[in-house]
Amino acid sequence: MTTKAEQNSNAEASLRDVARRLVAAGAAIVRPDTCVIDPEVEVGPGTIIEPYVQLLGRTRVGGSCRIRSFSVIENCTLGNNVLIRQSCILEESTVADGAQIGPFAHLRPGSEIGENAHVGNFVETKKTRLGKGAKANHLTYLGDADVGEGSNIGAGTITCNYDGVNKHRTEIGKNVFIGTDTKLVA
Repeated sequence: MTTKAEQNSNAEASLRDVARRLVAAGAAIVRPDTCVIDPEVEVGPGTIIEPYVQLLGRTRVGGSCRIRSFSVIENCTLGNNVLIRQSCILEESTVADGAQIGPFAHLRPGSEIGENAHVGNFVETKKTRLGKGAKANHLTYLGDADVGEGSNIGAGTITCNYDGVNKHRTEIGKNVFIGTDTKLVA
């Protein structure tokens, strides 16, 4: 029977092994003793992982990304040159090359963020596809939505996708401008 101290020691050794493997593959981990990185995580060369980051499950991070402090990423795929700003939570989502997320953004399961798209501060997505170059920069909820390439979603926009019985999808075309404080009823 192992003691709590032995279990902690084994967990720390495992984390050091994972960190060493990722650094050997070309990633940089700032203060790895503060990070939680599961053994199945893959990180591409040139990626910088800041203190207090959690990379969980089968997360895949491309090359030349930056993951800022206090972000939690679980079972996600990130392309190359992705910026995850401070304190973001990403779950079972995909983020394409060059996209920028956060700070304080929440990508819930089923979110697909397109190439060079922006998901800004206090934006939440769920089962949403944000097209190439699309932006939702401030205080927005996009649930069960398709946002076309190049569209701009204004601050305070909400997709009203639930009618009390069923969920419905909201579809926004290419290069659409949605103003601030807008409620979109599917």
